[in-house]
Amino acid sequence: MQNNKRLSFFLTMAKGIEQDLIGINIIGETTEIEGNIVTSGDMRIDGKLKGDFTSSQKLVVSQTGCIKGNINCNDCDISGKVQGNITTSGLLILRSTATVLGDITIFKLAIEPDGQFSGVCKMTSISQSHSTKEKE
Repeated sequence: MQNNKRLSFFLTMAKGIEQDLIGINIIGETTEIEGNIVTSGDMRIDGKLKGDFTSSQKLVVSQTGCIKGNINCNDCDISGKVQGNITTSGLLILRSTATVLGDITIFKLAIEPDGQFSGVCKMTSISQSHSTKEKE
């Protein structure tokens, strides 16, 4: 009887975790992808992407993540390396370990101390940001 309660608790917890992960896509640290990615969900990149990335949601590039291509998304949080242009309709965060080589077009920008950015920065207005979201 005790084992059945433990199993039931475990299955309930696992189901909750599974529901939390629905809509989140992850490219693992040992994975390398060559080609473009288009998604309507959130994405976390721990590995390497050689190609463009497009999403109406959030992109997270971890410390081990690397993208060689352009990024177009709502929000973007970068701790790794990006070589390409970035366009966000929301917030772009460059963490202290981030390196970005390329132009950025953003609505809001936050760069932590030691975060590296080399390129041209264009800030969009509120009306431009909302019109970009409406087109998606």
